[in-house]
Amino acid sequence: MNFSEVFKQSNQLCKVSPDGKYLATCVQYRLVVRDVSTLQIMHLYTCLDQISHMEWSSDSLFILCAMYKRGLVQVWSLEQPDWHCKIDEGSIGLVSSRWSPDGRHILNTTEFHLRITVWSLCTKAVSYIKYPKACQKGIDFSRDGSYMALAERRDCKDFVSIFVCDDWHLLRHFETETQDLAGLEWSPNGCVLAVWDSCLEYKVLLYSLDGRLLSTYSAYEWSLGVKSVSWSPSSQFLAIGSYDEKVRIINHITWKKIAQFEHPATVESTKTVYKEVERRPAVGTDEMSLHNITTGSTLFNTQSKYEICSLPVQIPVVKPDPDRANPKIGVSVLAFSSDNHYLATKNGGFQVHSLNWHCSDNSLILLGKEQLCLCYMETDEEDK
Repeated sequence: MNFSEVFKQSNQLCKVSPDGKYLATCVQYRLVVRDVSTLQIMHLYTCLDQISHMEWSSDSLFILCAMYKRGLVQVWSLEQPDWHCKIDEGSIGLVSSRWSPDGRHILNTTEFHLRITVWSLCTKAVSYIKYPKACQKGIDFSRDGSYMALAERRDCKDFVSIFVCDDWHLLRHFETETQDLAGLEWSPNGCVLAVWDSCLEYKVLLYSLDGRLLSTYSAYEWSLGVKSVSWSPSSQFLAIGSYDEKVRIINHITWKKIAQFEHPATVESTKTVYKEVERRPAVGTDEMSLHNITTGSTLFNTQSKYEICSLPVQIPVVKPDPDRANPKIGVSVLAFSSDNHYLATKNGGFQVHSLNWHCSDNSLILLGKEQLCLCYMETDEEDK
């Protein structure tokens, strides 16, 4: 494995373009665009203030840089380096900025979520959307980029508005049967919209594109409820992670539970459990000299391998402190493999920040606080 030289960056603002050709990094108020293959600087842009957020357009032709403290957004073009765009929200402020799926519109959310402003880079037209709700996931686009679902709060009630992204006209507007809507997510085929309530109530509602309530699912009452929701790539299954450390799978035909998975601290019955073991090589007295240490001996090298554990296996977990706010309990991350065969989950007690499936579907990328791990799975056709 080879490593490049270290490049400066600020606020973890480092993103690869969707087409995989460019690498954009932010250093204070500067935006640096490099070629991925050579890491040579292709473009260097200077913004008006320190960059808070950076995002590529879907076609990799534009880069959005938001400066939340000043309520500014600047857009840069890779094809025309002399062209740029500046959007000033003024005294109303700015808390969020993002691209639309077509890469030609910018959605800015003002302070206190008073409104969402839609700016067009092509026609310079401006549209306003009122009453956006501040919640866990209050906006979501359909997979094909045709529709946008927006959670709204009016007169102490929750609503969902569906907009057509071509001209941003309102297609449907309906009230949801939630006490405090926490998030919404389109199915990959764009036919069903999943809406879930806050953690105080376990409730997931399924709506059609025209606003009809297809079904309501609730596993239990009088306890902390839904924490994460994820559709399978085929739109056939909906995985729901909850605070009781369980994952429930419902199907798209009857919207009933077909499977349930738990996260026990002790693994008693499974095929194989692998444990990573780190070992330091034995160092002789001859290698303890200052010359050998400074010239790169094996003194500080570590080797790791995986060993098969005998059952039962006690999995190390971090117990949350109930006296602290937002305790890390429950299933917070769900990730389906692209072939729908596997589901990876992260329970609150495990020391993993995020997980994603590799495009090959036989490996899982685990990201910790300081480490990145790639786990491979050996599968055969009979297991599938």
